[in-house]
Amino acid sequence: MTYLIAFIGLVLVLATLLDAFEVVLLPRPVRRRLQVNRYFFRLAWAAWSWLARRLPAGPRREDFIGVFGPLSMVSLFGAWALLLIIGFALMHWALPQLVGGAPLLGLTDALVVSGDAFFTLGYGDVVPHHAGGRLMVIVEAGTGFGFIALTIAYLPVLYQHFSRRDCQLIDLSLRAGTPPSAATLLEWHVGAGGQAALTAWLRDWELWASELVESHSAYPMLSFYRSQHSDQSWLAALAVVMDTCALLIAGARDGGPPQAAATFAAARRALRVASDSLDGVPSAGAHGRHPAGFTPREAQALCALLPGWDGDAAASASLQSLRGAFMPLVVALADHLMLRMDAPDEADPDLDGAPSRDDVVRRLAADDFGVGRP
Repeated sequence: MTYLIAFIGLVLVLATLLDAFEVVLLPRPVRRRLQVNRYFFRLAWAAWSWLARRLPAGPRREDFIGVFGPLSMVSLFGAWALLLIIGFALMHWALPQLVGGAPLLGLTDALVVSGDAFFTLGYGDVVPHHAGGRLMVIVEAGTGFGFIALTIAYLPVLYQHFSRRDCQLIDLSLRAGTPPSAATLLEWHVGAGGQAALTAWLRDWELWASELVESHSAYPMLSFYRSQHSDQSWLAALAVVMDTCALLIAGARDGGPPQAAATFAAARRALRVASDSLDGVPSAGAHGRHPAGFTPREAQALCALLPGWDGDAAASASLQSLRGAFMPLVVALADHLMLRMDAPDEADPDLDGAPSRDDVVRRLAADDFGVGRP
């Protein structure tokens, strides 16, 4: 039994250190399924989302969900520390019984020794008398000091990725409206440089999606971090960008601008990475939140942007096929993360020539982020 307890303690320490190394230091996703952080986030989000669903939909629920990301990271650090202290305590308790010739420690005293050493408190009320036990105290003190330093250094890196992800969302709200829509985005670019300006804008979003692949694969917990603004989300941004690319590709006889295909591929990869990094994302077989064909607003904007506009049945079928490649996953992720995916307001007037000054003023004054066109 003593050997078994010592072995359990050693496994707890090594498994926790490996998990912390993979999350904090390893800059690549880990394919291994048995991870402390994986099960921690799965159980924590299941409990948190269960509580959130019992709150009425609205700002109160969003505020409650928004706390989960930062709080879960702090709780994960605390869980790691607790597992390390317990693991070392089991070894402190078992070691005197294995080597003999030293006073035995009770389990409570072993926990005190372990916690004192891990946080380098230096009380010294209870100390191991065997040389091996003292050596273990030194090892644990070094482990605790390094663990605390690494976790403190980890948070700025995490928030840097979060800030870079959210900064781009402001640009989307300026052009695509709130809630964002592909039709509003296309209308904006009709009066802002046309297809050339839209191509340059899509290039920026290809780079953003590529950064999302890197950040959400190395830091899966970023998926739980809500945007600083309640009416924006990284998932809605991905959906609108991919929907815009799908409209451009399906609406042109030549397949649309090549940049649209490149941005669509990068965004779809980011979507898959975010889904693969989360456990428990259900599958969705329908994508009925978007129409199968072109809406009047989308068709009119595409006519102005694409010289080779093609809005026949074949184009609508191509659009439905492209939307079917990403919308089921968007819906599944939105349901799993409880992210609002509000439908855009289709009651806005269709594009009819260049906007007037009054139209620009009305649109910019109607929303703090400005959903109008230049």
